[in-house]
Amino acid sequence: MPSLNSNIKFLRRAKSLTQETLANAIGISRSKLAGYELNINPPLDTLLAFSDYFGVSVDLLIRKDLSSLSEYKLRQVLETDQFLKGKNLRILTTTVDVDGRELIEVVSQKAKASYLAGFSDPDFIEELPRFSLPFLPTDKKHRVFQLDGDSMLPIPEGAWIVCEYMDDWTALKDGEKYVVVTEQDGVTFKIAYNQIKEKERLLLCSSNPIYKPFYVNISEVRELWKYRLVIY
Repeated sequence: MPSLNSNIKFLRRAKSLTQETLANAIGISRSKLAGYELNINPPLDTLLAFSDYFGVSVDLLIRKDLSSLSEYKLRQVLETDQFLKGKNLRILTTTVDVDGRELIEVVSQKAKASYLAGFSDPDFIEELPRFSLPFLPTDKKHRVFQLDGDSMLPIPEGAWIVCEYMDDWTALKDGEKYVVVTEQDGVTFKIAYNQIKEKERLLLCSSNPIYKPFYVNISEVRELWKYRLVIY
């Protein structure tokens, strides 16, 4: 079962759970869970407990390396193969205040260099500065990114943009601004055009005409964030 150990760890981190929280939820010790995430295969009853808790079939836990898939591909595999028992598995890593309300993490120009490697790591996200804006919808997830470069003028370099997390990538609207996190380019802020259904890609354009448009295959995308407002 080569993928089982890494899948348990991946799903735990995807739901922003500590080892202790997950262990308590399925009725085992934290030390046993640590072993299962490394190289020890759990007994059948514990394997079924993981399956029930995450809403994922045993077959998927054993056979697929979930951590190697983009969020789009992960959703596609889970839904197409009918492996996912529940539709509410959340891949986004986030932070909350003492009352359980989601906070807005701030990704500076400096942090952007590490964001691609750390966006799904609860420890990395926990270290980002964070705050709340009471006028934003509480049923949406928001994050702030700092711009670098002049490709999206008149929004200048150094400005902070507040963005809304896109769970359904097919809902991306042509001509609107998005932060696109990709394997190749990391964090990019562009005007996007949706070609997912036809060609499985996005067309990304700059508002500054000196920068040429380019395509991004949807398989390379890790996150999509819809632009909401700018803070100078």
